Amino acid sequence: MILGGWLGYFWLPVSSLPQVDFPTIQVTTQLPGANPQTMSTLVTASLEREFGRIPDLATMTSTSSFGLSKITLQFNLGRDIDAASQDVQSAINAAGSTLPRNLPYPPTYAKVNPADSAIVTLALTSDIVSMRELSDLADTLIAQRLSTVSGVGHVSVEGGIRPAVRIQADISRLAAYGLSISDVNSAITSSNVSGPKGSLDGTHQSYSIAANDQIASAAAYRDVVIAYRNGAPVRLKDVADVTEGLENARVGGWYQNSPAVIIDVQRQPGANVIETVERLTEELPRIERALPTSVKLTLVHDRTDTIRASIHDVQFTLVLSVALIVMVVLVFLRSGRATIIAGVALPVSLIATFAVMYFFGFSLDNLSLMALTIGTGFVVDDAIVMIENIVRHIEKGQKPLRAALDGAREIGFTVISLTVSLIAVFIPLLFMTGLVGRMFREFALTLTIAVTVSAVVSLTLTPMMAAKLLKHEPEQRGNVLSRGFNWVFDGIIEGYRRSLEVVLRHQTATLMVTALTLVITVWMYVAMPKGFLPAQDTGLITATLEAEPQVSFTELSRLQSEVAKLVSQDPTVAGVVAVVGVGQLNPTPNIAHLKITLIPRAQREVLAAGIVERLQQAVASIPGVRVYFQPVQDVQIATRTSRAQYQYTLVSTDIDEVKEWTQKLAAELARSPMLSDVNLETMSEGARIRIDVDREVAGRLGVTVQAVADALNDSFGQRQVSTIYAQANQYRVVLEAMPQFRTDPSRLNRLYVPSSNGAQVPLTSVAKITHTTAPLAVSHLDQFPAETISFNLVPGAALSDAVEIVAQAEAAIGMPSSVTGNFFGDASEFAASLQSQPWLILAAIVTIYIVLGILYESLIHPFTILTTLPSAGIGALLALMLAGLDLSLVALIGIVLLMGIVKKNAIMMIDFALDAERERGLNPRDSIVEAALLRFRPIIMTTLAALFGALPLALEGGVGSELRNPLGITIVGGLILSQLLTLYTTPVIYLAMERLKARLTGGSPTAANAAPAADAASNPAAAE
Repeated sequence: MILGGWLGYFWLPVSSLPQVDFPTIQVTTQLPGANPQTMSTLVTASLEREFGRIPDLATMTSTSSFGLSKITLQFNLGRDIDAASQDVQSAINAAGSTLPRNLPYPPTYAKVNPADSAIVTLALTSDIVSMRELSDLADTLIAQRLSTVSGVGHVSVEGGIRPAVRIQADISRLAAYGLSISDVNSAITSSNVSGPKGSLDGTHQSYSIAANDQIASAAAYRDVVIAYRNGAPVRLKDVADVTEGLENARVGGWYQNSPAVIIDVQRQPGANVIETVERLTEELPRIERALPTSVKLTLVHDRTDTIRASIHDVQFTLVLSVALIVMVVLVFLRSGRATIIAGVALPVSLIATFAVMYFFGFSLDNLSLMALTIGTGFVVDDAIVMIENIVRHIEKGQKPLRAALDGAREIGFTVISLTVSLIAVFIPLLFMTGLVGRMFREFALTLTIAVTVSAVVSLTLTPMMAAKLLKHEPEQRGNVLSRGFNWVFDGIIEGYRRSLEVVLRHQTATLMVTALTLVITVWMYVAMPKGFLPAQDTGLITATLEAEPQVSFTELSRLQSEVAKLVSQDPTVAGVVAVVGVGQLNPTPNIAHLKITLIPRAQREVLAAGIVERLQQAVASIPGVRVYFQPVQDVQIATRTSRAQYQYTLVSTDIDEVKEWTQKLAAELARSPMLSDVNLETMSEGARIRIDVDREVAGRLGVTVQAVADALNDSFGQRQVSTIYAQANQYRVVLEAMPQFRTDPSRLNRLYVPSSNGAQVPLTSVAKITHTTAPLAVSHLDQFPAETISFNLVPGAALSDAVEIVAQAEAAIGMPSSVTGNFFGDASEFAASLQSQPWLILAAIVTIYIVLGILYESLIHPFTILTTLPSAGIGALLALMLAGLDLSLVALIGIVLLMGIVKKNAIMMIDFALDAERERGLNPRDSIVEAALLRFRPIIMTTLAALFGALPLALEGGVGSELRNPLGITIVGGLILSQLLTLYTTPVIYLAMERLKARLTGGSPTAANAAPAADAASNPAAAE
């Protein structure tokens, strides 16, 4: 067992959390120059119709922005992502006939959650090499090499797209020559071609045919002849500037406020982060050797640093818990030999668990190691109960072998009862649905494995070692400390006996207190603020910069530079990456994105949440921009990025209706003091120039609507008119008007459109130009128009408060039934879990009752055991309140685990009492009093073992402790209060149940009220 566990430990993969992700695929399509409405109708809608037919599709969201369509498909958890990707590719092929023919690239898909943060971020910089060459290196070399690494879902090049030849036409000069920009388009298209030429095959020799039809450099394009005027050629250089540039001039990236090409690597859903990053880091040195010496590739952020630190901290916590528990055994049993037995049983059980975890496909992560840390208290309980009982028999004079046999036989059923009833607690956790359920399933199974192995060890190895190692040691042989502890503990037992006698004389009041604890527990649960998962400090913060909807790329670049400069000045910030422009990170042109890497947790005193508050104050004074900071979390459920952590989406069949009510709801939510950063994710006030063509006038002048659309696209759409085919990549030729014609709407007056008779007609002669507003993006949810409101919570507020506030806001504004609202991402998963929480607790209670009923063949005493649970609930909820924490899912799991811990006290008492009634004919009162006194020491030992097992989790402050603290606090608080109460309430309820049983069976109820036997009451040692 030890060898298998040892190998399993080193073979287990390491990760932050269990590798459970919704299979998610993102489909991206580009159409440069298209506005959001055009992208939505021409591209997104066509693809959505085909995607909607794919089976097991859970949700489909889309965002159509300027020149970019992004559709995110999230499938059910059981769907194989590779099979889903094949269905997606088939749907793309089926939609091909309805997509625009002028798409520069076909739709592409990536097996990645676009809202998930990159596992590795790289920055490509150089003081000598141009951004164009850096972009070429990033796209041709780095992205291609990294994409082949197993586990990588998508490699995106931000801040520098593909290199291109940019042709900027002078519209005024073209008009002087009697030419239009469409003539430039035609000349370039016809001058740069690449295709088969054939071959010659003679009698004795063959020849392949090649031609200079391909123009590969910007310099060669300058001599392209557009037309002839007065017998002289009009070349491209006469009417345009031809430069080496990028496909999209309205994107940019910066690292440490210097221009850079940013490369984000995202993992495939379900891929192990640690293993994927290790493979990436192995590839990076080979890539660096292939780069020019003047180019620097910087690893900006690696998410595995914090994951490894977090795992190291929880491993230390596990070792500390084991040490504390062994110390408890040593203190109470006062025997080095007994301590060795428990010290062997505990690590053997834990190590053997690693072997089973490996075969189950688990990983070493925060949840599995948390389960083992908490499990140290569970695991050692069985050994403690067994050892304590054997020691008691040896102290009565039996030989070690006989004591081991008698003690194991006497306590064997108790150990089985403890184990089976504890496993029963985990059964509801195994059937939790959704992503969170799948994630905590590994937690529950790990504990189940550890407890089962512990029971086997305690029933076999522990008695064997006790028979060989334990010896009877007279009381006088103990040292001063041992005798002093005995004296103190005997005094405690005597005090407990006296206080128990007082309680038994006031059984009615005790029963009322027990009933009151149930009422208080229910009230506290209802009133307790509830959350999803605790906010983590992963060492990475993202910032979303939002400027005015009409902001230009140049102005937004300046604003991000100011923000990045202030952020970089914070002493806890190690690096800042900025990306501006529509792309994978930024859905609209007025949005910029920052990635802020913090120094290691050990080198700073402030958590990420505190740093966020400090950064918000630092950038608040910058006019013209709002900045939203968010600490990156390990668990990412949402499929789209947003300005705030939580999202609420409204859906309707009417796009105008959903916009109207979204704005009203956002305004109502903004009034709530519990919410902050309430925003509309889709900006609807973007400036738009509308061209209304007078078709009658245009027809009279020989101008077609197609000619108008082509002239506008050629001038202002960064239109890709031709392709240069190189050895390792393909580069586009981009046509547009000169910058001075693209800065002011009044310059549209200088645009000319060709007519059918060859004349150049001013655009203003056939069209009316008006200024309007339009949304910067069009969003859909499952093919219907959708608008999303994002928000954060103020300090002290819980997600359950937000759920209630949103419901009240909808009622306050009178939102019609034709508009439906649903939480999205984390908030959606929380809303689902909030509804299932009471059922989860009820299922655990019912399961425990059924299992105990089967074990005891009784309907009454399982109820007695269950009465220990309310006091644990009060202690857990009170501890969370005192710690300033909400009832998160981690804390809820702690409460469920408490059910398995606190009932052990009652099981040990009731097992002994029932055995005394059957074997020695004691009446119920005598038997339960004797059981309470004789089981007092193992009860205290097992409680302290569980307490010390959870205490390091409650007190630690290392990396990732935010996720572990609620579990430890819940268990510690619940144990302390339940221990104080159940030592008294369990005997009283036992007697009450015995009286009820006597009435139901026609027996004498007075036996349950008989005075306690003198020897058991006055001298517990005599009863032993």
